[in-house]
Amino acid sequence: MTHTPTRGAAPDTGGSAAPRAAPRRRAWRETAERLRASATTEPGRLRIIGATLAVLVVAFGTVTAWQITERSTAAGDVLNHSARLSADAAEIYRSLADADATVAGGFLVGGQQPKSSESSVRYKKDIEKATRLITEAAANSQGSAEARAQLTSLNTQLPFYVELVATAQANNRQGFPLGGAYLRYANEQMRKDGGLLDAAGKLYAAETARLGHDYGRAEALPWAAWALGVTALGALVWAQRRHYRRTNRVFNQGMLAASAAGAVVLLWLVVGHTVARTQLDTSYAHGARSMQVLNDARIKVLQSRGDENLTLVARGSGEKYDTNFNEGMDALAGEDPEGVGGELARALALADSPEGRAPVEAAIKNVQTWRERHAAARESDDNGDYTTAVARVIGGLDSDNNEVEETTEQSFRAVDDSLEQAVVQEQGEFRKAADDGRGALSLLPAGAALLALLAAAGAVLGIGRRLSEYR
Repeated sequence: MTHTPTRGAAPDTGGSAAPRAAPRRRAWRETAERLRASATTEPGRLRIIGATLAVLVVAFGTVTAWQITERSTAAGDVLNHSARLSADAAEIYRSLADADATVAGGFLVGGQQPKSSESSVRYKKDIEKATRLITEAAANSQGSAEARAQLTSLNTQLPFYVELVATAQANNRQGFPLGGAYLRYANEQMRKDGGLLDAAGKLYAAETARLGHDYGRAEALPWAAWALGVTALGALVWAQRRHYRRTNRVFNQGMLAASAAGAVVLLWLVVGHTVARTQLDTSYAHGARSMQVLNDARIKVLQSRGDENLTLVARGSGEKYDTNFNEGMDALAGEDPEGVGGELARALALADSPEGRAPVEAAIKNVQTWRERHAAARESDDNGDYTTAVARVIGGLDSDNNEVEETTEQSFRAVDDSLEQAVVQEQGEFRKAADDGRGALSLLPAGAALLALLAAAGAVLGIGRRLSEYR
């Protein structure tokens, strides 16, 4: 009788079922198990130690090269970019202030002043210089929204100011009193909140802040590189101590070379960055900071000169300008006419060389003389002797037809020239110190990378020599 299998039942093979195949292990598990097994033997442990040492040393060299390259780049930005932009912004402010003071002085000469006069030529040069520097700053300030906003404001307002001055000069040449009114209105556009000098001052502040940011980047401590350097050197010392304890051999040439290379990199890193940081600190304290104070002083000198001229241009209604003059002098040199204070005292304190102090001391003496001559000019004006007052400010004949030889114009020029000389001196010191700071870092990235590779190779060769003993 034939047996019919039930549907769905497995056919009878007449024997036991075939054994089920063991599941395949994943590759990473097999690798982990092999490493675990290898770590139980001395050759395996040596291979792990060698690989770890190589990775640590290479990481140390890589991070050192990366961090020092960043700081060297920032030092280059300080020297060649942000410091120049800050100086240009200060020069924009100074040129505008000088133009304002010069055009006011030109009005005191009288209505017949020709277009080719000294004051007209100086005013034109100031405006051309400010325009050129504004254009150059716009081409190099793409990264700062604040700087771009102030440059836009300067570009918008400067043509209007020039137009007002041209109108004032045209009326003055024809002897119309309206010229003085236009000049005072132009001066208001120059000095008001949101005006030309306000925009130039904000531009200067923005570029100076960028300079400070670049200094911070250049001087930042390379903590990651230091930590990796100490770790790598410590691991190399530990490996050599382990080698000595297991073999009683004092030296392993490969690891000794690796340790020496790692120590050189770490010492170079610490010393190089310390020297660079010191030089950059010097370039700021006795260079960039000094120039900022001197630029502020020069600006106050120019504003005070403009106020002094406008006091006379106003013909009896210039009390506001005379008050501004006295406040500017106080900010420049202190409230004591015979003492030393204000911006000039700060500039003198920051000057760290006889060459830097000499022009500042000369400026202080000339400011004192300026104040004395200004007081004499004000006394003449207050007594109704306008002709003598003007002569004591810009030179010429007094009311008795005598030539006035000692004028506030001479004092103003002497102060401005002395401060310009001081700026040039401090700029030279800044560039030298900043360049020395950048130079201390220049070879370190490439040197660190090369020595790190040599150290890694030394560590691997040292471990390899130990491994050869097991073959």
